Amino acid sequence: MRAGADNDALDRLITPHSASPGLAEAREIMLLLFGECSGMVSALGSGGTTPVKMQVYDDDGQEVPIDQADPPVRTAVRTLLAQVHGDAESARDQIEIALTSAEAEEVASLMLQALRWTMRLGLECLERDLPVSPWISESLTDAPD
Repeated sequence: MRAGADNDALDRLITPHSASPGLAEAREIMLLLFGECSGMVSALGSGGTTPVKMQVYDDDGQEVPIDQADPPVRTAVRTLLAQVHGDAESARDQIEIALTSAEAEEVASLMLQALRWTMRLGLECLERDLPVSPWISESLTDAPD
């Protein structure tokens, strides 16, 4: 991810169902990532110099309303917003809906979005000397450029 190889990361997440983590593991990983993102958004909002704003852009760089975003992005934004507002049950529901009704590519894309945000928010928090979970900090500082 840090090297910018999103397509490679997405390909690695899309594996045959027999080789992929079970739904329970995927759910817990995504909840962990979105929970960490929520904490970092809160830290940036209260300890940062610029408020955190959620925006969704299309392939041409134009901002789009959340309801017009691709389903994985829409789910990711809703999950993160639920977490930021302390509504863990709604966040879990968003992920559950994706896991039970989305295609494997969409679930992998949702996981990739959570990874992307974890990485970007972690880097921003580190740059501003804001708290970051040690496992995120270590993975960001040990990763190749």
